[in-house]
Amino acid sequence: MSVSEAEKKSMQKTEPAVPAVKVQDVSITYRTTFERVPTFKSAIVRFGRGERAVREVKAVQNVSFDVNHGTTIGIIGANGAGKSTLMRSIAGILPPTSGRIEVHGRVSTLLSLGVGFNAALSGRENVVLGGLAAGLSRKAIQERYEEIAEFAELGDFMEMPMRTYSSGMFSRLAFSVAVHMDPDILLIDEALSAGDASFKTKAAAKMNELVTNSRTMFLVSHAMSSVRDLCNDCIWLHKGKVMMRGEPNEVITAYTKFLQVGEQESVSLEDL
Repeated sequence: MSVSEAEKKSMQKTEPAVPAVKVQDVSITYRTTFERVPTFKSAIVRFGRGERAVREVKAVQNVSFDVNHGTTIGIIGANGAGKSTLMRSIAGILPPTSGRIEVHGRVSTLLSLGVGFNAALSGRENVVLGGLAAGLSRKAIQERYEEIAEFAELGDFMEMPMRTYSSGMFSRLAFSVAVHMDPDILLIDEALSAGDASFKTKAAAKMNELVTNSRTMFLVSHAMSSVRDLCNDCIWLHKGKVMMRGEPNEVITAYTKFLQVGEQESVSLEDL
């Protein structure tokens, strides 16, 4: 009995899609020295022994999740929850203490405004450096330079040293460089918290464009409205652990309840 091609295809096992990011049981621990206010006696004893007070900070604890290509995921939580630490680890800046992170695709990061820029160089020169760091050729950088400069709206300041820039100008150029590097995966940490209202609107529109083109995006933010508007998935971190993952509205509702702040209260969700 012969089997048709369609039947053969239906009988074949399909390989599961490889996620854009796979985080497996990741923990990140900092070891830091600190000083208590010493008594004269304890200071002498410690000086003689050469001792230092060492504290371990468990910034991320046994975190696991997969993020598929085309997902826009919000990462929320209070200050000190481990959000930025986790993003730096996914970006390859900070290796995990234990566990494993797999990233499949070109990553572009906006984790802190101006990080990686050389203040002594011009905006134009920093665009070139940013592109080279992202793995682009000089030709590719040149092809998209005008688009980057136009988006940043810095005019003649593109030819001036970045030490002359205001924080808002830094944010414009940093965001423009990050989103125009043709990333498969974009990591954004509080990028929308800087800049004026018109730039925030423009930045949100650009991120929506990236999402429409099936790019993967991580958005770390205290602005709950931005997470609601831009994201289709959400993770809530608390003291380095995943408290909840799900649809943004559900996670935000649980998070605000945890903080004992009702969504109908006069407190703005932008301040959580």
